Formats: sequence, structure tokens, C-alpha cells
Amino acid sequence: MLAKELKSDPRCPRCPNGGILVRHGRFYRKSERKWIRRWRCNSCLKTISRATHELEFGQKKRQFNYAIYFLLCSGVSQRRLSLALKLNRKTIARKLKFLAIKCRLRQNRFWLKYLEAPIERVQFDEMETSEHTKLKPLSIALAVCEKSRKILNFQVASMPARGHLASLSRQKYGPRPDERAEGLNRLFDNLSPVLAEQAHLKSDQNPRYPAWTKGTSWQHSTIKGSRGANTGQGELKKVAFDPLFSLNHTCAMIRANVNRMFRKTWCTTKKAEALTDHLWLYMDFHNRILT
Repeated sequence: MLAKELKSDPRCPRCPNGGILVRHGRFYRKSERKWIRRWRCNSCLKTISRATHELEFGQKKRQFNYAIYFLLCSGVSQRRLSLALKLNRKTIARKLKFLAIKCRLRQNRFWLKYLEAPIERVQFDEMETSEHTKLKPLSIALAVCEKSRKILNFQVASMPARGHLASLSRQKYGPRPDERAEGLNRLFDNLSPVLAEQAHLKSDQNPRYPAWTKGTSWQHSTIKGSRGANTGQGELKKVAFDPLFSLNHTCAMIRANVNRMFRKTWCTTKKAEALTDHLWLYMDFHNRILT
């Protein structure tokens, strides 16, 4: 808080001369229904308050931020959220971008604790979804801590359609780039600072995965995949013991709590950037509240 900082160093943070701050009235914030103290610098004559350096600076609907954050991570769509809170759809879309920035900064601070105590066991794999239509699929590379089920990182990448949809996709939208390799590269680049030198990585038997751990000190073991259960939307397996339970359970939770990731839904992702923002919200919600 700015008031606590002023007790130790009553200097203006924006003034090059380091002027002294003195009280300069207060203002009433309607959204939170409380008064905010304002300060003025004796040198530059500019005013400052606790709200000056907040991420919510200038917002008039900040009282809805937590409700939007909570409901977007609880299976509610943006349209239904605008109806429930009586807000414009554009407001919900802008709040999604703003909350994604806030959650990204909060998760960057969350990763700092792993620099002192690196992670030793990690499970990773890829999920599949689509943007606008199933003819334009997307891949989500995901890494999860095996012990705590914390989501460590994710990367969204485009991929070409497969199976009977491949020819239809090329005919309607042209050749689609395969960026899954770049997504996995970004995933491991972000994970390398928080992984122990002798970390143990687990994944399924995808033939592309051993190439990313080759030449490193990490130990990589592959596990044969099992048949998925209907209750887990295909992520949870029909076995008594699942070696990749932490990963598969987390993927099933993403399917259950992020509306655009439902298996059977008419809510689809229109842009990959919006999917990335939504996953940042759920990653923060998962790591701070659910686990």
C-alpha cells in the first residue's frame, strides 16, 4: 500500500528531484464505495494515490472483476456471463484480456519459489481443441507437477487437421501450418529454469517427445496410453492405476471448467489469442484455489 510506503520514504516516485509528498485531499471511488487518500509532490506539484499504479487504474466496473474471473473458470460462457451480470459483451471480452494480464503477472511471481526448490518430477502432453471449426484444430502443450498437480506452463499452437477432415480443411482453408514443434520448444524453454538438473519427465509414447529431452540431463520415460473413460471426457483412463494421473486429471479439469474446451458445446474459440488468455485465467485459478 502507498500509505505504508510513505511512512518509510515519503518521496515522490515520479519526480526526478524526489520531492516530498504531502496530503492533498481524497476522492470517492463508486465501484468500491470508499474514500481514497490523495497525495501531492511539493516539487513537481503532481498528485498521486494508491490507485495510480494499480492495474485497475481508470476502470469503472472493477467490482465485477472477481465475479468474471471466478465464473469464466467455472464453465460459464462469455455470453451467459454478460446476461447474468447485465454487462455488455464487449466489457466481458475486455475484462478477459485484462484479467489474463493480471493472472500472467501473478503466475510469474508464483514460479519464483521453484527457483529455490526446483521441480524433480513433471508430466507433459498435448491437448487438442479447435478455433471456429474442427477443420482448424489447435494443440495445447501442457506441463504439470506430478506431486502437487500445479500447472507449470502451457503453449497454444496451430496444427493441420487429421483423418477424414484433412482434405476438407485443405480444400476450404488451404494448407495449415504445423506449429506443435515450436510450441514444445517454448514449453521446455520456459520450464528449464524451474526444473532440477536430474528432473524426471513423463509422457505418453508420442514419437516426437524424446527429441526435446535428448541432449539434456533430464530423464524422460514414456508410458503406454490406455483407453479413456467417459466420465473424464477421454482424459481420465479406465485403469486402476494411471502413471499419468496428475496430467490426465488436470486435463479433465480443464475440459470441465473452461467452457470453450467442452467436448460437446457450441461455444468455440474464435481466436487462438482468446484461448491463451482464458487458459491463463484457469491456470491461476487452478494453482491458487483448486489445488
